[in-house]
Amino acid sequence: MAAQYAGGSVRYYAVPVAADRAGASFTVTGAPSVVAAPARAELPKSSYGVTVPEGDLSSAVGEFLAAYLTGAGEVSRYLAPGVKLTAVSPAPYTAVSVEQVAAVEEAAAAETVPADGTAVRVLVRVEARDADGRWPLACELVLKARSGRWEIAALESGAAHDGGAR
Repeated sequence: MAAQYAGGSVRYYAVPVAADRAGASFTVTGAPSVVAAPARAELPKSSYGVTVPEGDLSSAVGEFLAAYLTGAGEVSRYLAPGVKLTAVSPAPYTAVSVEQVAAVEEAAAAETVPADGTAVRVLVRVEARDADGRWPLACELVLKARSGRWEIAALESGAAHDGGAR
């Protein structure tokens, strides 16, 4: 774990934990200890190499994340049939703005929505705002084209830092 102090200095700590077999829960088992900074690891090239311009896809993503993270609007209107997601409650942010959308598939950057059933994976970087400030966030979404619009097919986890590995 890293902690940044008011003057900008950073200290690193090892925190002993025990997790259940599924990795779904954990508990701290002892006091933290100060350790040296970890070595930097090289990340593989990201699989999100397609820049998605402003347009139908980036608008759909921005509107969905605003509804999902701020409670402004109905989340279900952005979802593909059969997908069940509810807004984060209580809403942690008051506003969300899309900073960047990158995709794996070239179809995400098309000027028009492609044929029904076309699926794309995107990494979305947003700035979320609350009473305390501005927060950079990232999430991975799967979108599918249907009836001339993009719909959210999945909200993935664990890939927002994507270095190409899955």
